[in-house]
Amino acid sequence: MGLCSISQFPSAVAEHPPDSVLVVEDDRAVSRVVRAALRKRGYAVASVSTGEEALVSAAQAKPDVVLLDLGLPDIDGVEVCRRLRAWSSVPIIVLTADGADERKVLALDEGADDYVTKPFSMPELLARIRVALRHRRALGVVDQAVLEVGDLRIDVPHYAVTVAGEAVELSPKEFALLSVLARHAGRVLTHRALLQEVWGPEAAGETQYLRVYAGQLRKKLADDPARPRLVTEPGVGYRLVDPAEAGG
Repeated sequence: MGLCSISQFPSAVAEHPPDSVLVVEDDRAVSRVVRAALRKRGYAVASVSTGEEALVSAAQAKPDVVLLDLGLPDIDGVEVCRRLRAWSSVPIIVLTADGADERKVLALDEGADDYVTKPFSMPELLARIRVALRHRRALGVVDQAVLEVGDLRIDVPHYAVTVAGEAVELSPKEFALLSVLARHAGRVLTHRALLQEVWGPEAAGETQYLRVYAGQLRKKLADDPARPRLVTEPGVGYRLVDPAEAGG
């Protein structure tokens, strides 16, 4: 049922092959539009329509990004995400139906990096792909003892934070929360994931902690509401972004 070969992406003759995207979508019309938009912008694209095909294609072709629809005809999209994340660090952007907040959160808890809600704009989807690719490349070169997101710099061993070179004083919990967000910059982290990481498993339901500390971080980082670096994903969680690249 795949829309093209599930084992290989189109071959590239350029010295530096294009970034590759695996589109997992059983709606042929949506898949066709997404594939055309990606190819127009120079991406190598493969597409499949089932979860089983997605797992095979991801293992064989090793794409740079996976666009994963959660409403697949065979394996649940959340399960596909779980199986992929068991062995691969490939960025996963899930495509969700409007109002499917619970499924969206489940996918993010299982390792998805981001989500786009249908109906989505193509510029938004393309911007999310670009950010995912930038952060995937950065993972291989960034010293994880020093985290940088735009002009925000976190020196973990020395417990120091600066914004545009200016020191910022944070409490231990604020520092821990910011560090977790920075290690996954650009990725949506759910309320549960953040609470477990910073406060421990017993705090999994205490979302008020996050509201308070996120508000404190925004003040101390001098966040601009028009171009925030700490972005709230309503009903889902938070993501840390570089304001300069947030617009794509």
